[in-house]
Amino acid sequence: MLVETKVLEGERGVYRLAKLIDSIQVPATVQAVLAARFDRLSPEEKRLLQAASVIGEDIPFTLLSTIAELSEEELRRGLVHLQAAEFLYEAKLFPDLEYTFKHGLTCQVAYGSLVQDRRRSLHAAVVEGIERVYSGRLTEQVERLAHHAFRGELWDKAVVYCRQAGKKAAARSANREAVTYFEQALGVLKHLPLNRVTLTLGVDLRLELRPSLLTLGEQERIVEHLSQAESLAEELGDKRRIGCVLADMSAYFSREGEDYRAVSPGERALAIATELGDFGLQVIALDRLSRVYMGLGEYRRAIALCERSTSLLEGKPVGERFGMASVASVVTRIPLVLSLAELGDVANGIAQGEEVVRIAEMVGQLFSLVGAYLLVSHIYIVKGDLEKATPLAERSLDICRNAEIFSEVSRAVAQLGYAYLHLGRVADALTLLEQAVKRPTMRRFYTLHVCWLGDAYLLAGRREEAHQVASRGLSLARHKKERGYEAWALRLLGEIASREEPLDIGRAENHHRQALAVAEELGMRPLIAHCHIGLGKLYQRSGNLRLAKEHLHNGVALMRAMEMGLWLERAEAELNELG
Repeated sequence: MLVETKVLEGERGVYRLAKLIDSIQVPATVQAVLAARFDRLSPEEKRLLQAASVIGEDIPFTLLSTIAELSEEELRRGLVHLQAAEFLYEAKLFPDLEYTFKHGLTCQVAYGSLVQDRRRSLHAAVVEGIERVYSGRLTEQVERLAHHAFRGELWDKAVVYCRQAGKKAAARSANREAVTYFEQALGVLKHLPLNRVTLTLGVDLRLELRPSLLTLGEQERIVEHLSQAESLAEELGDKRRIGCVLADMSAYFSREGEDYRAVSPGERALAIATELGDFGLQVIALDRLSRVYMGLGEYRRAIALCERSTSLLEGKPVGERFGMASVASVVTRIPLVLSLAELGDVANGIAQGEEVVRIAEMVGQLFSLVGAYLLVSHIYIVKGDLEKATPLAERSLDICRNAEIFSEVSRAVAQLGYAYLHLGRVADALTLLEQAVKRPTMRRFYTLHVCWLGDAYLLAGRREEAHQVASRGLSLARHKKERGYEAWALRLLGEIASREEPLDIGRAENHHRQALAVAEELGMRPLIAHCHIGLGKLYQRSGNLRLAKEHLHNGVALMRAMEMGLWLERAEAELNELG
């Protein structure tokens, strides 16, 4: 049976050994042959091979020498015999001598021959050996240390090393690995005394776990851990940690598309951060709240919060994350740019969005890259430059799939679908938009995606389905108090009613004017322009050419001022038809 040894690139021996021990079922005949060969070794050679198997498939000589309980001469002689018997071979000579097992199954059989107490003591000895041999570069060995400390039941060390390994994995976007380490550290806490130190660790580990779970789209596990963290923080009476949990709860509700529920914890988190003068918590809380108010359609308020966080971050390292899933200098500008776009400051939005992309590409953190590309793709959709929006959405989707950034998949799919729709690829657009709506991986933009699907059904000539979906979008927006999306849904219902046979001009006009009223209240200039164009086309169809020209002129003027590309071209074509 073949053994998969490339479980996690870069951490060579640790996960290979864990995979061998925990996952592989060795056929009885193969195991019997290996056991028979193993039994023919001398007692000293058996013990040496067992010690090597505890270290892992890759065995540094200096580390083996610290746990083998042999003189250097005995150790080297034993290694010569094990090489002659084809159990081990020299893997490299420089910079340090290292051996490896010739077959992974041999490592498993040797390890399996150890009694539990001996196995545990050898793992503990490996930890001490690593700490001594690699004392100046323990960070490089933290995965090995976590593995051996856990199996050696050195619980005080295990929780420290598992946490460090989790942080290291998260920093390089190895999120599944990070989750494994953080949750292993939480498991270790059960073996430690219940006191203030372990309670505090219980909070911090759950907060540190959240960004990796978020990236993987594990929302249910996030809220479970946050609920536990909140109880522990309350028990500790630790105001700062309570604020951190509240900020993350706000983010959870917002990503679930429930911004109206996210306001209270977000505001409480910001109040605590301000009271304590905690810089990092202020950055986090401002980011959370800016997204919440953007989702509720309070774009100017969102911009004001973003400007506060941007001011706080001036002069700080661009790669700093403050415990968030993305780089702070990237993620805190996303609601700013999206809000600018909704208000019609498209040129400023694009300039700031391209700066966000520059930072994200310079830092190279994948979750930040996805957020930056989707941000600028969205701005180009608002502008009507779909040729630029499309490759950015495609690039985002590729990263999401290749790097397991599942939380952003439905957003990337929806943006790509909408771009395809208005480039004339209606069938492809329908497939993508239906996927985004039926299998959402995040619900923050879900109502908008529902409206986009309704638009696709309308352009495909499926008016009944378009009406059903648009009505659903309106219901969702009103239930969730998403005023901006409510306006978009009303505008779509107006477009659908405008194309019905026979034309009910009163119903179509009512939807368009309701959309226009909300858009004007919120200052949504691009949507105001679309509403005027929609009313102009409606009045043209009904024969009221005076009102048709008035609204088309208003819409075209607004779109020209915002340089709205494809949308402007189509609006001008409608106006030219009137002569």
